[in-house]
Amino acid sequence: MKVGDLATPALLADAGVLERNVATMAAARPGPALRPHVKAFKCTSLAAVLEGAGHHAFCCATTREVEGMVSAGIGADLLLANEVLDVRRLAALADLAGNGMARITVAVDSSETIAAASAAGITEVLVDVDVGMPRCGCQPGEAGSVADTARSAGLHVRGVMGYEGHMMHEVDRDTREEGVARSMAILARAADEVGGDVVSGGGTGSFDCNDTVTELQAGSYILMDRDYARLELPFEEGLIVSGTVVSVGAGGHAVLDAGLKALAMDSGPPGLMGGGTVLFCADEHTTIVGGNWVVGDRVGLRPAHIDPTISKHEHIHLVDDITSGGDAEVLETWPVDLRGW
Repeated sequence: MKVGDLATPALLADAGVLERNVATMAAARPGPALRPHVKAFKCTSLAAVLEGAGHHAFCCATTREVEGMVSAGIGADLLLANEVLDVRRLAALADLAGNGMARITVAVDSSETIAAASAAGITEVLVDVDVGMPRCGCQPGEAGSVADTARSAGLHVRGVMGYEGHMMHEVDRDTREEGVARSMAILARAADEVGGDVVSGGGTGSFDCNDTVTELQAGSYILMDRDYARLELPFEEGLIVSGTVVSVGAGGHAVLDAGLKALAMDSGPPGLMGGGTVLFCADEHTTIVGGNWVVGDRVGLRPAHIDPTISKHEHIHLVDDITSGGDAEVLETWPVDLRGW
């Protein structure tokens, strides 16, 4: 099957780019030094590629992702790197761990999240520390007492986690390195207070300048996006949303059948393959200018943020050469099977 045979909008991933990106990261962060974050791609087939590269521990953002990974038999060690208060959802994970399906660890940052984990039967946790983003995480000076509370509740504290997300997309290399170092100094002090052997954190933007974590929580690197591409990291953009030109205006603009419901715009508009400019995106349409398109042309849009873009689609089509437009060969079609909560 060719890309031109697919209904649009269609989500396409370049097989060669995927292979090269995975190999580049595996060389820099081999095996357990990387805990790939499945929230970036929400696809167990992609997770299987990473497991094949030697990574057997994975980071998840939702209970659905954890359950889906267990169901697919991928990942011996799964971290739910979010605070969850829903005891029923946590209990389902505890049952999976109790049945030997996978090692499952949950992030906690308060007495309330500890109580929920304990009531659900969760046995292992990481203390989540706010290292300056700010988002979830206890205050650094409270990390030791949070760990003590968790242990008093019968939980095994494996260590700490902290995400320097506020520095992840900083374009200036020196500024990014300095910010990461400040955040990780905070996390290192918290790790000393908490104990345990795990220091988890970081991401694609700090893969080569975060020397503190024992495991890096990166995910977007596998296919990259426009926002991360500004950092000039050694990873290639390999994901596009393929749309069809459905209308051409008298002023020279063209309209694609892929818009806001197929593309995430939180990090800005998509890029346009082959030249031209995105004028604006509407619900089902994207208007483009600066090219010579005709009705029926296939046009590729490079998303600015892959994580929420992928979650809008039911399938990822793996192709041999994403630059070949409608002539690209579809090698495999993978379900985006970790969607939902």
